Amino acid sequence: MGIVLGRCLMTAQIAGGIGIQHPRTTRSASLILGVVYLLFSLACIPGIISAPTVYDGYGSFFEQFSLLCGSLALFAATEANATRAVAFSRLARLGIGVCAVSFMLSQIIYLRVTADLVPRWILPNQMFWAILTTIAFALAAIALLINRQARLAIRLMTLMLILFGLMVWVPRLITHPEAHLNWSEFALTFLIAGASWMVADLRSL
Repeated sequence: MGIVLGRCLMTAQIAGGIGIQHPRTTRSASLILGVVYLLFSLACIPGIISAPTVYDGYGSFFEQFSLLCGSLALFAATEANATRAVAFSRLARLGIGVCAVSFMLSQIIYLRVTADLVPRWILPNQMFWAILTTIAFALAAIALLINRQARLAIRLMTLMLILFGLMVWVPRLITHPEAHLNWSEFALTFLIAGASWMVADLRSL
């Protein structure tokens, strides 16, 4: 049963990704993707309940929830009613802001692991960039949650995520293409960047 459900969700995700490329199907595709990422988010809850003191479960939840926020932002962008569009946009902004808090906490809790991901050739050192990006997530979260310079904050966070993908995961894919973790983290990073970009493009934050 789990395999069948997984294949259905995978198919829906692919269909939604194709659908958002075409203006006529963008709105329905955003709904499909929203349902998929909502289910992915909910699937993380049992892990949180079984190990409430381990942050991995919370981090996984907010990674999937950030994708849900991207779907909500796309839905808001296609909403004809101005009042509802503003409400959906606000929910997307607040949601991605909470996710930024989670990204910050993940890096604080796993700061050494985060630092080890930074390429050694980037000056001045790995820990400097781990701390700087953690602060950047914190500032982005504050800006989004209080709605001050929110558009600039989410755009900068999107740029940072894209740089993560290019500078951290692309080299690892080249050196170790056999490692599934590298592929999944590469894809997830760019999915979250895409979701952030969707929120950044909203006319009303």
